[in-house]
Amino acid sequence: MKKIILSIDGMTCSACSNGLEKYLNKQNGVFNASVNLVMANATVEYDEKILDQAKIEKFVKQAGFESLGEFKEIKIEGKNKKEKVKFIIFSVLAIILMYISMGHMINLPTIELLNPHTNPINYCIALLVLAIAFIIYGYDILKNGYKNLIHKTPNMDTLVGIGVISSFLYSLYSMIMIIQGNHDYVMNLYFESSAIVIYFIKLGRYIDGISKDKTKEAIQKLVKITPEKAVIKKDGVEKEVTLDEIKKGDILISKPGEKIAVDGEIIEGNAHLDESFITGESKPVSKKQGNKVIAGSLNFDGYIEYKAERIGRESTISEIVRLVLEASNTKAPIAKIADKVSGYFVPTVIVIAILTFIVYLLIGQSFSEAISTFVTILVVACPCSLGLATPLAIVVSEGVCAGNGILVKKSEILENAQKTNTIVFDKTGTLTYGMLKIAEVQNYSDIKEKDLMQLVGSIESKGTHPIGKAFESYLEENKIKKLEIKEFENIAGLGIAGKVDNRKLIIGNSKILEKYNIKNPYKKQEEELTKNGNSIVYVSDENNVLALIGVNDIIRENTVDTIKSLNKNKIKTIMLTGDNEETAKKIAKEIGITKVIANVLPSEKAKTIKELKAKDNYVMMCGDGINDSPALASADIGVSVNSGTDIAMDSSDVILMKNDLRCILGLIKVSKKTVQNIKQNLFWAFFYNCLMIPIAMGIFKTLGIWINPMIASGAMVISSITVILNALRLKRIK
Repeated sequence: MKKIILSIDGMTCSACSNGLEKYLNKQNGVFNASVNLVMANATVEYDEKILDQAKIEKFVKQAGFESLGEFKEIKIEGKNKKEKVKFIIFSVLAIILMYISMGHMINLPTIELLNPHTNPINYCIALLVLAIAFIIYGYDILKNGYKNLIHKTPNMDTLVGIGVISSFLYSLYSMIMIIQGNHDYVMNLYFESSAIVIYFIKLGRYIDGISKDKTKEAIQKLVKITPEKAVIKKDGVEKEVTLDEIKKGDILISKPGEKIAVDGEIIEGNAHLDESFITGESKPVSKKQGNKVIAGSLNFDGYIEYKAERIGRESTISEIVRLVLEASNTKAPIAKIADKVSGYFVPTVIVIAILTFIVYLLIGQSFSEAISTFVTILVVACPCSLGLATPLAIVVSEGVCAGNGILVKKSEILENAQKTNTIVFDKTGTLTYGMLKIAEVQNYSDIKEKDLMQLVGSIESKGTHPIGKAFESYLEENKIKKLEIKEFENIAGLGIAGKVDNRKLIIGNSKILEKYNIKNPYKKQEEELTKNGNSIVYVSDENNVLALIGVNDIIRENTVDTIKSLNKNKIKTIMLTGDNEETAKKIAKEIGITKVIANVLPSEKAKTIKELKAKDNYVMMCGDGINDSPALASADIGVSVNSGTDIAMDSSDVILMKNDLRCILGLIKVSKKTVQNIKQNLFWAFFYNCLMIPIAMGIFKTLGIWINPMIASGAMVISSITVILNALRLKRIK
């Protein structure tokens, strides 16, 4: 199975996207096709043995649309100057047209040459010329409407096209009657209706285009993060190149103030890099030889040389953009309902309009009145508002999540996350950092703690024990330099020793004190530290114990607050770990989790998740390791921290780029707001159509409530704009 994302031209409303989606899914070799109206693209999963890109693009053309090739980037071009000028010109023409056609009705000064009562033929010709200009302006609407009708996928353009052409042709007939001397037909002209309907549709599209561009801004910010050029070092010579010229293995240079061009590994130098666009961490990260760098990171203060590893579409940024795009192209369950309704909407409106036209004639209404009502019904119906209700909200929310370091792979997660009532956490690497850190220092000497840790860290850096890495990390985080070590000695099973500034230090477990005959008056303190889950490191000179240091896999920052908030919101929290029960319970108690399931094998983790789901729990699983991947895949929603393994991230539905568990609260909040917004959009869309179509049919005429085609087109535009503006409110989520 292969997947491709194609850019699609010619889609104007949800009936377009639904029609294309249905057509593609009917084709042999297509496993699944999803069309995104907002992003103007189609994601197609297909059998490469049967289909290729050319054949899929042929299907797109057969459905009445045009493929612009593979979707490569998000373009936010804005409205070009030519389009703006054209829109301004037709705005002026629309005012002139309205003045000529209706000025006399509201007692405005009338141009005698164009007076409908004294010069009806001149009046007709003026309206005809202006109407033809607007029909040329809206040719794309009429063309799309016709194409979609022929391909049995009628859309909003079809409704407008039928209405405009019907009223225009009837006006032509009326004009012929006027030329033949029957001046009563001057009141049966609808040239201005045809023209103004097109103008309002164009106005709506103009505003709609600007609004859709706004929904893409957060994603486009990611695209713009990487620099356009970079400096390559080859044979000692520096050369500026474009990103397309960079190949894997090339050595690149980054100086202070410059951005990293591609993902790679530092081979020389060190610097502090700003990776906040990926991790959300505002504090610059220290990078040295052997560390990885991410494309788009800003170099604050150092000179580094790095080897290109992941370029082009393989880069972290490209992967994030791909995930966000694919997520926006998946359908949330609530969207499928709206799409289904929209698919039946246009044919239903056409049937209602035709039946109303026939009924009007049967009850003795004039042909002019019948055709006006027919056109009004077609124009007032608004499938756009129905179709935009869900995808706009989803795309905006995707952007909000991506901008806050939450990568959501499927749009249905944005609908379903708010259902979560149980969250299962792995311990090591998820609730904790998954690496040993200095948890507590009990200093019994007259040496300052910072100086003591410099001495101990310098000696530990020479050893091979995993605990040594905790001390090295401590020195790096606190920007403490290592000292020169002499007479370093590794004492198997006990610890290490070495001389710093002519002072011998002995570092290790309690047994190392016995070896050197050093008294240990701190056994009670050791027991207390051990109860808290610490591994104990004794520091002594040749005579006395200087300090006790507790080393532990410490709890992630903000974890306690996150669990507290989840408990407050009545979401059950469970720790699921392969570690021993005593250690797990100690950490669980510290962070506020009451239920612990310990000593669990990877296969048993997935089984536990399934058991929880069977008890009517909507389960979110949060993990980071290979052993968590079956459980992540089994949960209703799988969440992986970014520091986790690739397989864990592949198995998950959501990736927390910040490695901050508070993002889970953010995801649930965005989900609640998104669903609420979609429901509001759908309500107003349904309410508008349920109200306006009966009014357009003339059901409330006896109450003095009725509309004509021009008012109908304006109302339709307002309906779409209301949905768009409501969806854009989601950008304000904090």
